[in-house]
Amino acid sequence: MGRILVVDDHDSLRKGLVRALTNVGHDVEDAANGTAAIERLQDSQFDVVLTDLRMGGADGLDVLRTARSVQPHAAVILMTAFGSIHTAVEAMKIGAVDFVQKPFEIEEMELKIEKAIELRHLKNQVDYLQHEQKDIYDFARIIGASGALQHVLGLVSKVSRSNSTVLIRGETGTGKELIAGAIHHNSLRASKAFVKVNCAALQENLLESELFGHEKGAFTSADRQRIGRFEQADGGTLFLDEVGDMSPSTQAKILRVLQEHEFERLGGTRTLRVDVRIITATNSNLSEMVRVGRFREDLYYRLNVVSVDMPPLRERKDDIPALVEFFLRRFSGELKKKVDFVEGDALKIMMRHHWPGNIRELENVIERAVLFTDGHAITLNDLQIGEHGPSPSGERAPVVRIPPTGIPLEEIERQAVTEALKMSNWVQKDAADLLGISPRVMNYKIKILGIEIPRSRRQVHDPVTV
Repeated sequence: MGRILVVDDHDSLRKGLVRALTNVGHDVEDAANGTAAIERLQDSQFDVVLTDLRMGGADGLDVLRTARSVQPHAAVILMTAFGSIHTAVEAMKIGAVDFVQKPFEIEEMELKIEKAIELRHLKNQVDYLQHEQKDIYDFARIIGASGALQHVLGLVSKVSRSNSTVLIRGETGTGKELIAGAIHHNSLRASKAFVKVNCAALQENLLESELFGHEKGAFTSADRQRIGRFEQADGGTLFLDEVGDMSPSTQAKILRVLQEHEFERLGGTRTLRVDVRIITATNSNLSEMVRVGRFREDLYYRLNVVSVDMPPLRERKDDIPALVEFFLRRFSGELKKKVDFVEGDALKIMMRHHWPGNIRELENVIERAVLFTDGHAITLNDLQIGEHGPSPSGERAPVVRIPPTGIPLEEIERQAVTEALKMSNWVQKDAADLLGISPRVMNYKIKILGIEIPRSRRQVHDPVTV
């Protein structure tokens, strides 16, 4: 239902419309002429303006122009006599959404009003989503200040201004789609479509139909023509997620689009040309897939003009507190709960966790914790994370499991030190804190136990002075 302004200098018609529309649940006001209607438009908001075209003084076109100026989201429907049809059509060119010829049935008018209100709601949703997308993909709103993430954003900022194809590599849940969106929405193509396709979610024939479209009769269930994602993305950006899952046949067709900017729909003969920027993402090792013959080498080099490597969450743990705060606010709002913060012990466990599921796993952990907590803070007992979730009996699981055949104490110590280092992302001071020893002792244990620090971590942190 909506707010409607009925404008007509014919009293019986105007009052009849007010009564009929009120009876079906609309909030209706009326004006006896165009001048009175213009005054009402200055004072009140309406979803639909239903106005006669021909009136003394200010006419329906004056009402239309005023509505377009002061209430651009209001839908204007014109009522016109037979001799004014041409004028009504011209009025639609300047913003009227529809017209109805007198005399008309009230059911016809109700249907036009219902469609106009639905159109306004859809437009409001599109405007909202476009605004939200711009906010989400704004570099300043991407959460995290770690060096690893800032390196990625610096690269993305540069590549956004080009038309180069981009390959985003990284584990599942690291935010590859977010980065693809940021590239598009900060590019010269931002006003055009950003179209997403998950290549792993569709079988080969369905994926090709999804990408290239099909003609009616192309296959058994093709009962009508379908426009593919490449056509939908014309002028904009097409994001192909999990590109390593494409079949050889689909790979060949993608390569042709990249080289020639053209393709045919399935079952079609007409060649279509498009201007599309392609961004791809994968959690697979494409270079290894090329080596074993599972991915086309020529396509790989076409896709890998610019490569962006998304760091896993375990390599950007400095970002965890900010991500936790973001998800806490989000799920507190969605679940209508007042959860203000995460207690120190709970946050400490999250900082130590390895996060194999990356940001997506962290998001799920916070959502579950907000859902089940009874207080204003997330406590250690609210978390279900790794092996730190509460056991049914409330007892702690044993920290060390000794096999029946026994195990040397030195091996247990080696495993404990190695695990502490892994949990701390190989930061020796943090690993020492986990084991309750000093950094000096930790450095000594690493040496006598022969524990190898990964080469990529050796130059990241200052060595401990012995």
